[in-house]
Amino acid sequence: MSETPPNTLQYRFDGPEDAPVLILGPSLGTTWHMWDRQVPELTKQWRVFRFDLPGHGGAPAYPAGSVAELTGRLLATLDALGVQRFGYAGCALGGAVGIELALRHPERLASLALVAASPRFGTADEFRQRGVVVRTNGLDPIARTAPDRWFTGGFAAAQPAITEWAVQMVRTTDPGCYIAACEALAAFDVRAELGRVGVPTMVLVGSDDQVTGPAEARTLVAGIPDARLAVVPGASHLVPVEQPAAVTDLLVHHFSTAWQQPFDTGQTALPAALAAPAPVPAAPPQPAPVAEIAPAAVAAQPAGRPDRYDTGLKIRREVLGDAHVDRVLAQADEFSADFQELVTRYAWGEIWDRPGLDRRTRSCITLTALIAGGHLEDLAAHTRAALRNGLTPGEIREVLLQAAVYCGVPAANSAFRVAQQVIREETTPAE
Repeated sequence: MSETPPNTLQYRFDGPEDAPVLILGPSLGTTWHMWDRQVPELTKQWRVFRFDLPGHGGAPAYPAGSVAELTGRLLATLDALGVQRFGYAGCALGGAVGIELALRHPERLASLALVAASPRFGTADEFRQRGVVVRTNGLDPIARTAPDRWFTGGFAAAQPAITEWAVQMVRTTDPGCYIAACEALAAFDVRAELGRVGVPTMVLVGSDDQVTGPAEARTLVAGIPDARLAVVPGASHLVPVEQPAAVTDLLVHHFSTAWQQPFDTGQTALPAALAAPAPVPAAPPQPAPVAEIAPAAVAAQPAGRPDRYDTGLKIRREVLGDAHVDRVLAQADEFSADFQELVTRYAWGEIWDRPGLDRRTRSCITLTALIAGGHLEDLAAHTRAALRNGLTPGEIREVLLQAAVYCGVPAANSAFRVAQQVIREETTPAE
């Protein structure tokens, strides 16, 4: 294991020092141990490099707020080790890193496998809402529901040791780093860029994945030239853990047959392998059948608008949420459309984008102004926005108490009723 400065990642190597490097990237809330059952077979041909996300698996808690930043830390780690070209397989958030590598650093990438991945992970609202829940309640609610998201019901029931292992992985993650990773996924959207991925790519997905399932995988295959889709039956989101044998066979086949350009044998020697990790609890035998599906067409993305409107719309969505903005814009008609455009362009594109104050501070100011003006409907929307911008319920309470002194007790009384209801709705974990 490495000493880990802020701009690099905690990592480990397994396998022969003179073999080509194959990187395995983890999913949000997991550690490098999610790939334990692939390593024995993969190290027969490759020098396997695994890394932990910031604040995961005991890694130092230096949050990375974007996929690009996380990718930069990975490359900085590899640069320090003298690793220039490599194959890469990543699961979910790890898959997003793989796409980022293929788009921004294709010269480094020899071959790519995207596991349980997507060009856009759900909606920004979903991940920012998850961040609100973690900021308010800690990671325990996320940990308790992880097996439902990661495994099929039958597997979770039959494998209690693996289920508990998954729960503990999430519980031991740093909350701030988890929230930052949620923000990274919220902002990740490369649907319009997939055609520029030029490395040999396999897209692998569990047939029962309810998080990033076959539909998202087909979008990747449709957009990435010559990509192939492999569907593993009887598996959900964390398919390398639930169906390790099938995933291992697919990875071995892909990286053995689709490695772009020969490995540079003059590369700097790499550190010796570390001791083997504690094994993931044993899993039942895995089914072998895997289906490949031909690419399908994907709709072209609309062109953007000029000036500050695009910036304003992006910030408005990030702060207020897609659902709120979509509803407001849908309600606009010929009479009110110009006003909505003005608000988007100037309030959000100009003022909210100014660097002089961060979004947390702007939320505090906005809440106070709305309380003073008695604008309770907008106060509800901006209480949600304040939570998304990183304010805790306790901090919002302090803003309202401050407003009670300077705006009046009756105004604050109404504001407390509105904010209390919003906070209850936003911070109650989903069942």
